[in-house]
Amino acid sequence: MANQHSLPQQTPPATEVVLATAGYDHTIRFWEALSGICLRTIQHPDSQVNKLAISPDKRVLAAAGNPHVRLFDVQSNNPVPVTSFDGHTGNVTSLGFQNAGRWIVTGSEDGTIKIWDIRAPGIQRDYELKCPVTDVIIHPNQGELISCDQSGAMKIWDLGENSCTHELVPEEDTPLRSITMASDGSILIAANNKGNFYVWKTKRGEMTDLEAIQKVNAHGKYITKCLLSPDTRILATCSADHTVKIWNAMSESDQDTSYDTKVLFELDKTLNGHQRWVWDCAFSADSAYLVTGSSDHSARLWDLSNADTIRHYNGHQKAVVCVALHDVSL
Repeated sequence: MANQHSLPQQTPPATEVVLATAGYDHTIRFWEALSGICLRTIQHPDSQVNKLAISPDKRVLAAAGNPHVRLFDVQSNNPVPVTSFDGHTGNVTSLGFQNAGRWIVTGSEDGTIKIWDIRAPGIQRDYELKCPVTDVIIHPNQGELISCDQSGAMKIWDLGENSCTHELVPEEDTPLRSITMASDGSILIAANNKGNFYVWKTKRGEMTDLEAIQKVNAHGKYITKCLLSPDTRILATCSADHTVKIWNAMSESDQDTSYDTKVLFELDKTLNGHQRWVWDCAFSADSAYLVTGSSDHSARLWDLSNADTIRHYNGHQKAVVCVALHDVSL
């Protein structure tokens, strides 16, 4: 940081690695990833924090609570939210930044998905699902959303057409809990309350043409989170059974170039160490490490090459239900 004085003061360089955790103790904590030292604590008195997301430029942290979404400045010590998005009437269960950081999407137990412009107050889009939303993600093409909900339905929303274009229910009467998509849009995965995850392949990236590839009974209890790594070769599943399982993507043939190659996931290792439910996880940019948060009041950093915990993040007084990590070089 010695060269900081040579840059304009109003735009200091973004912190290289941003790691944040939050949960039921009404605080958000920032950590030095490698040392495990807590750098900063922000009070969040209104409610618990359900989800965290870091903007692509590492300058803003979004925190989803009940029912507000608050934006905090990552690069200063200002504890006051720089923006608050008000409009949901229930727990906000999911949120994500558009890849240019211009808007965020949120999903809520109030049965709606909303899009908010970072620079303008008010709701830009509002989709009614009529049942609690458990997760929503932005398609890598930035033109579609994929949601899942308490009814067990997964829905595709076309932002151009401003409507739901596709819906499927992998397992009747079983709430879907989490969804994740490969960075190239080729694979979509959804996980549910029975511990199953489902894998679909998109044909030529078209969301209306999903081919079911695999169903895996991954855990004996709820899957709370499923997440594909940035390199798309690893799937992590977090569970109420206190574990995180790491699944490797295996091609049915060795020819990854083949259009018809089916990617199947096989169990590689189980991360044991958390003492209670594991709620959330985040991969490092190189897909070699995973951060997890648990009801045991802690977060952990895992080395995925050997399944070892290499850092404990201790300091929260209650369950850690959300983590966010951004270590991509800008």
